[in-house]
Amino acid sequence: MGEMVTLEHVEKYFSIGGGFLKKNARSVKAVDDVSFTIQEGEIVGLVGESGSGKTTLARALLRLTKLTGGKVCINGIDISKAGRKEMEQIHREVAVVFQDPAANLNPRQTVESSIMRPMIIHGVPRARAREKAREVMAMVKMDERYLESYPHQLSGGQLQRIAIARALALEPKIMILDEPTSALDISVQAQILNLLLDLQEQLHLTYLVITHDLNVIKYISDKIAVMYLGKLVEFGPVEEIAEHPKHPYTKGLMDAAPILNPRLRGRKKEVMTGDPGSLIHMGEGCHFCPRCKYAQEDCKKTVPPMISVGTDHEAACLHPLKD
Repeated sequence: MGEMVTLEHVEKYFSIGGGFLKKNARSVKAVDDVSFTIQEGEIVGLVGESGSGKTTLARALLRLTKLTGGKVCINGIDISKAGRKEMEQIHREVAVVFQDPAANLNPRQTVESSIMRPMIIHGVPRARAREKAREVMAMVKMDERYLESYPHQLSGGQLQRIAIARALALEPKIMILDEPTSALDISVQAQILNLLLDLQEQLHLTYLVITHDLNVIKYISDKIAVMYLGKLVEFGPVEEIAEHPKHPYTKGLMDAAPILNPRLRGRKKEVMTGDPGSLIHMGEGCHFCPRCKYAQEDCKKTVPPMISVGTDHEAACLHPLKD
């Protein structure tokens, strides 16, 4: 099993203020020294509050934003150095499913045209593209009669299935799923998640799932990556992190999520206080320190490195939580 996605010390900074000459410009560290690997066939969930850097990191993976530092490799290709042919390969191998599928489908085009479009762009003959459109509709369990429909004629769940079908059209190896179920009713969410799991198993896909919903992550993922104010604070197997979080922020997120398992409803929960800090006015030390009930004096001065806290389990905390 090889490495499909590798991030090494990824940084993305934005300059703000400073006027015309930018003399007093300040840097916003949207993504700050993030490293982790997604193996072939894995499902990794990326979680964190708004402003944590999840979306910026996803844009970096797609080379939609230029890195300030570090390296991103997709299936062995360093995307910052990739030429036109290599980027064409990456665009075939990496597909994206967005939160609002209707916003990414042309309302004036039929479902068939929307699914065929990326194939036509990549040089697939029109007859083969039309045939493939029917194949991917079957994969997402939709009747091919919907190929003649327009987006406004379909429900939210049907639109998300169409978005998944469109993503599968170029036979990708990696799928980035950005809040894939947040706009759907609970019953439909379960159907879409089960569909994604079935497709992942059948096609041996690799997923990066970006969401704020911890229950979605726990249901679908093999591993969890937790971000806070641009930093990766915990990474490891989903069962281990869900039951034994080592970073106080991760524990706060887990405790804030509704408990669906009746056996765990008696577990003591701690409410995380305060709001996320500012990326503009970052102090020294641990970013989470102002909100952390376990913080000590060294936390105010030292940026915690990622350390091993278990098998394949890492956390950026000077004083990891005990079981």
